[in-house]
Amino acid sequence: MSIYKRLPVPAPLKNFVLSGLKSLRWTRGAWREALSDQFHGLGDDCGPQAAIDAGLLWLGVAQDNTASGDGGIARHYSPLTGWAASYPETTGYAIPTLLLHGSLRADAGLLDRARRALDWLLSIQMANGAFQGSTIGVTPVVAVTFDTGQILMGLAAGARTFGEPYTTSMGRAADWLTQTQSPDGAWRTPNPYVDTPEGTVRTFETHVAWGLLEASRVNPDTPWAEAGLKNIRWALTHQKPNGWFANCCLDYPEEPLTHTLAYALRGVIEGYRLVRDPALLEASLRTASGLAKCIDANGFLPGRLDSEWRPRSKWACLTGTAQTAICLMLLHQETQDSALRAAALRASRYVRRTLSLDGAPETRGGVKGSFPVSGKYGHFQYLNWACKFMIDANALELGLQ
Repeated sequence: MSIYKRLPVPAPLKNFVLSGLKSLRWTRGAWREALSDQFHGLGDDCGPQAAIDAGLLWLGVAQDNTASGDGGIARHYSPLTGWAASYPETTGYAIPTLLLHGSLRADAGLLDRARRALDWLLSIQMANGAFQGSTIGVTPVVAVTFDTGQILMGLAAGARTFGEPYTTSMGRAADWLTQTQSPDGAWRTPNPYVDTPEGTVRTFETHVAWGLLEASRVNPDTPWAEAGLKNIRWALTHQKPNGWFANCCLDYPEEPLTHTLAYALRGVIEGYRLVRDPALLEASLRTASGLAKCIDANGFLPGRLDSEWRPRSKWACLTGTAQTAICLMLLHQETQDSALRAAALRASRYVRRTLSLDGAPETRGGVKGSFPVSGKYGHFQYLNWACKFMIDANALELGLQ
């Protein structure tokens, strides 16, 4: 027998090669990134400011190179397939980030990018005030609650910064969400893009409620804040005593993504920040404590977690890691809990250590869906919303220093 047949093959290498063989369409660039993530691991920490600067530049590249060429921001870049078309949902909530840093820096370029994105969103708003789901160009064009709520955040930020016509557009979107809400506070509208039938409930739609709260800050004389808080309080009836949320994932509700768990948490936090109800703070801290305990000493947070906060993936969902860091920092500001701060900083640093600040503009400053890049969330993709949340997390971190 050949000596080579007797040599043991390390399990990580074997699994990695088998995964690559199953996906023979991997390009040279995809193989290079996968190998680097798998065997080189995390890089150096560039620090919050460098991460913010690189992320803002990457969002600009994503807007300039969107496959639909329309002023929106490309959903992702993939070394397998290149640039995707614009994604209305996440273009919407990238706008507040662009406006914030454009204002802080007096950067006319960033402000112009935000306005271009806003104008594009107005051009695709539906007659009923809602927005379609998925990327632009996908059919059928169907109004989706979650996507409308995320775009509402951008419209509210645009209304505060520029006024009309964004104030009117914001009101139309907020009215549609309020009118389609169930009496108990949930939304049960179907989302054909992710195969969820009418009647499906989603606790991570507290992130839609947050959109309504932002709109109410622009126009307080509306029922929007009440509708948002009704949804948040409904979602808390699905929160376990340990803080975990049921019905909090599109595909695997028994082991939700940290991305959707953090969506749910952020909505509850924003409800507390608006009305200062101690019950909302207590609920936020239960979930935050569960997430924080899952962040290891290196900052790794498993991409999926079950109802006992046990890991259900060996890869990190970098979007969820960045979002969790944001939530923990916001709660640290409210409570001065040093454990939350420490966990947040570890998580934020982990995401920074996955960044590349040199090389091709398609990847420089972008944030992968998963780490390693071959993980199952945003598989081989640099996601625009992952980059947005990375920027937000590092901006908050600078505020803690």
